Amino acid sequence: MVSITAHIPDDAMSAGLLGTERVGHGVRIRDDGLIATIGYVVHEAENVWIGTRSTVVPGFVVGYDFDSGFALVKPSLPLHGGSMELGSASDLVVGDAVSVMSSSGNEQVIEARVIAKQEFAGRWEYVIDQALFTSPPHDSWSGAALVDRNGRLCGLGSLVIQGFEVNGAMSTVNMFVPIDLLVPIVDEICAHGRRLAPPRPWLGMLVHDDQHDLTVVGVYRNCPADKAGLRPGDVIVGIDDEPVVGLANMFRRVWSMGSAGVDVPLNVLRNAEKMELRVRSGDRAGFQRKGTLQ
Repeated sequence: MVSITAHIPDDAMSAGLLGTERVGHGVRIRDDGLIATIGYVVHEAENVWIGTRSTVVPGFVVGYDFDSGFALVKPSLPLHGGSMELGSASDLVVGDAVSVMSSSGNEQVIEARVIAKQEFAGRWEYVIDQALFTSPPHDSWSGAALVDRNGRLCGLGSLVIQGFEVNGAMSTVNMFVPIDLLVPIVDEICAHGRRLAPPRPWLGMLVHDDQHDLTVVGVYRNCPADKAGLRPGDVIVGIDDEPVVGLANMFRRVWSMGSAGVDVPLNVLRNAEKMELRVRSGDRAGFQRKGTLQ
């Protein structure tokens, strides 16, 4: 485990939402020093520092994968230490005992259990088919390692979620992104900085799902949704005259229309008035370090 500290420029697109000084963790997954972390820790980073308990060295971002939410980084100077064996989230089942580790040593290792494996959709145009949810939560979850009983890495920490329902009771949990999503594309990211598949269409908005409505709560300036006239407060009711239900359904419908650059016809409710806004989607990577969130 290593610590990661990143500085993000004030004019970065994610600065208003995620801040300009970010701290998290990473896991060395190769003996050449390659480190996996959760992407938002280093998203649009201008400077990166990677540390162990004895030293801190400058680092750099090798690449980023928007689909999974993972990033790869490396130290610019030698940083001694071993690598962690990779496991598979598919080997874990609900009820399994796991360890959650941060970079702060033994005192930052907690024992937890997998309490759910299910789809997760994030308002930032993000869906994974089967995220891992564990309890009790670790209080330093960003990039924390989810480790199985054999000491193998199965996922990286992304979120803490309050009010997560388990068997009719509400609990506070950590959400982990399965390492299985990274393994097939590590070489592509190392060679090209990203996966080689055509990028998904990106609209540049944040959408909140309250189980009734899909409400736009943020629009990135000068990004596709902004240029199409989408506003915070708009309610998305359909895509190309077909109704949508839930974030995952909406985002998958957008992605099914083609790759980045495709037009996406959104059916929107604004002040009780129905309208269609046609959004010319873009490649998310092409909009980095531009604009701020309204």
